[in-house]
Amino acid sequence: MKSSTTKRTKPRSVLPGFGLSLGFTIFYLSVLVIIPLAGIFIKTSGLTPEQFWHTVSNPRVIASYKISFLTSFYAALVNLVFGLIIAWVLVRYRFPGKKLIDSLIDMPFALPTAVAGISLTAIYAPNGWVGKLVEPLGLKIAFTPLGITLALIFIGLPFVVRTVQPVLQDLDNEIEEAAVMLGAFRWRTFRRVILPELIPALLTGFALAFARGIGEYGSVVFISGNMPMKTEIAPLLIMTKLEQYDYKGATAIAMVMLIVSFILLLLINYLQWRSNRRVVTA
Repeated sequence: MKSSTTKRTKPRSVLPGFGLSLGFTIFYLSVLVIIPLAGIFIKTSGLTPEQFWHTVSNPRVIASYKISFLTSFYAALVNLVFGLIIAWVLVRYRFPGKKLIDSLIDMPFALPTAVAGISLTAIYAPNGWVGKLVEPLGLKIAFTPLGITLALIFIGLPFVVRTVQPVLQDLDNEIEEAAVMLGAFRWRTFRRVILPELIPALLTGFALAFARGIGEYGSVVFISGNMPMKTEIAPLLIMTKLEQYDYKGATAIAMVMLIVSFILLLLINYLQWRSNRRVVTA
């Protein structure tokens, strides 16, 4: 007699197998990310080391790097603070018009960047609604690094709010209540109980806002004034090189921005990993 054997069958997955999914993922990333980025390095390799260094170390290029990275950093830092406050208000409080404000947070995602740039310029220009009010005080917003920072704050705010908001919604209120019952004040409860849970999300939102600001063009090109050595951003300088058919010079500038951005994002991801590890082990 043949002994009956039970065969173990793996449960069928809704998605394709690992091999097919991995192959599609690699193909997708190669077409949209890896190949275009590799093209920057390939095009730049046509320059000699002396030509490359002369291009990326030009005083005008260095000034554009400073404007792009510093304004993006300051804007992301401001969004880090106020994005947390806005997310906190939207999650913890009920008030009339809450849904309207919540929907307005996503406006920079849907609004064309050129429209945002023109609108901000019209408001903060010397003859604009806000510009003519602050000009007698000696404060100039449009066509200055301050105006660029405000534009980057506008387009980067949703990244912080939408990253922190779900984490706040998932926090257990009983832990806060226990801290209060044990005698902790509000600030101490926030600093010792809530903030450690929010740090990974805050770092992620900061990184997203910072990365978006570095490469932003449409909303900045109008309000910056495009003055070389003063308010000229690196993406605009790349476009100028392309209009002059200096493709190698444009890719050289882009490659430096890519490398610096990658290093900064890698550092932020490392800090986020350390924060996650600290929260898990705590």
